[in-house]
Amino acid sequence: MSDIRTIDVLSDSTGETAEKVVRAALLQFPHSGVQIRLHTRVRTRESARPVLERAAQEGALVVFTVVSPELREYIHASSYELRVEALDLIGSLIGKLGTYLDRQPINTPSAMLPLSDEYFRRIEAVEFTVKSDDGKEPRNFKKADIVLVGVSRTSKTPLSTLLAQRGLRVANLPIVLNFEVPPELEEAPQDRVVGLTIGLDQLVEIRKARLKQLGMPVDASYGLREQVKEELEYAAKIFRAHPQWPVIDVTGRAIEETAVIILESLKERDEQTKNARAAIV
Repeated sequence: MSDIRTIDVLSDSTGETAEKVVRAALLQFPHSGVQIRLHTRVRTRESARPVLERAAQEGALVVFTVVSPELREYIHASSYELRVEALDLIGSLIGKLGTYLDRQPINTPSAMLPLSDEYFRRIEAVEFTVKSDDGKEPRNFKKADIVLVGVSRTSKTPLSTLLAQRGLRVANLPIVLNFEVPPELEEAPQDRVVGLTIGLDQLVEIRKARLKQLGMPVDASYGLREQVKEELEYAAKIFRAHPQWPVIDVTGRAIEETAVIILESLKERDEQTKNARAAIV
C-alpha cells in the first residue's frame, strides 16, 4: 500500500459532479495531502476492472457515479471481491428518487444526454470571464454578473473561473497602487462589485513564492512587506470610498469557500433590495 492516500473517482460521464463532491468533503480535512485520480467515461466492466485492481493494490478509496444498474452491481461485487473501499454516490439516490417519483430511471450517463440551455449558458459565461480577466475589457464591467476587485494575488482569476463554471459572467480588476479605478467600474452596477482583501503576512508569503517560481529575486518590490502593506492600505481606502461593495477576506480560505461567501453575500443583498421594493409598493 502506498504512503500517499488516494481517492479514485470513477464516472461513466465527465466525473465533474463526483469530483466536486469529494473536494467539498475534503475541505473538512485540511492538509490531508490526498491525491485524486479521475477516471471518466467508464461504461464497461473491462474499463472498470483495472481501476478497481489498482485501487486494491494501492489501498485507494473508490468513489463512483455510474447510472447503469449492471455496471453498478459489477463494481459493488468486484469491490467486495478485491476488498476495496468503494462509495456509490448516485446509486442509492437514483433508487430513492425512482420510488418517490414512481418512475423508472432512463439510466443514461449525463454526457450522452442532449445539451441543455444551461450547458450553453455556462460555456458563454466561461468565455466572457476569460476575456474579462485582469481588467482587459473594462466595458464588460457593466455586463458582468460579478466584478471582483483586489490587489495582485488575492485569488481573483481562480475565483472568477470557479464562478464562471456555475454560469456567472465574471470580470476582475487588479488594484494598482496610486492608480484610480477606471470610470467603467464606477458606471457598472455597484451592487455587483465585490472587494477582495487578504492578510499582510500571507500575501507577502504568496508573492515571494510567486517570485521564486518565476526565477526572480524574492526581494523585488513586488514581495517587499512595506510595498505590500501600502497596496493593501490603498485598496482599503478604495473600499471605504465604495461602502456598497461587500469586502471578502480571503486569508486562509479555499477558493470554493470564498465563492460560497460571495454568492451568499450577493443573494442576501438581492433579497434586501426585493424587500425594500416590496415595502415601497
